Amino acid sequence: MTSNTAINYRERAYALLKADADKIVKLIQVQMDNLTMPQCPLYEEVLDTQMFGLSREIDFAIRLGLVDEKDGKAILDQLERELSNLHEATVKKRG
Repeated sequence: MTSNTAINYRERAYALLKADADKIVKLIQVQMDNLTMPQCPLYEEVLDTQMFGLSREIDFAIRLGLVDEKDGKAILDQLERELSNLHEATVKKRG
């Protein structure tokens, strides 16, 4: 595999993982917009399932050498911050 091809695969893997993280934010936003409270078991189950799935994807990409461990952790950290901000905004809006 040429170095350009390897770089292209790494960039694509990172972009796909980031897109999956963005989908989780949108999914949770839809749940919150439709009055599903953050304490709701359905909300928690969806969030836990989606976060677990993404973390497994990231682990797989790291093991393949397509994503650096620090970059994978950064995706998860950013997602957690976005979800926390979304949660706080929703609680304030309803409170």
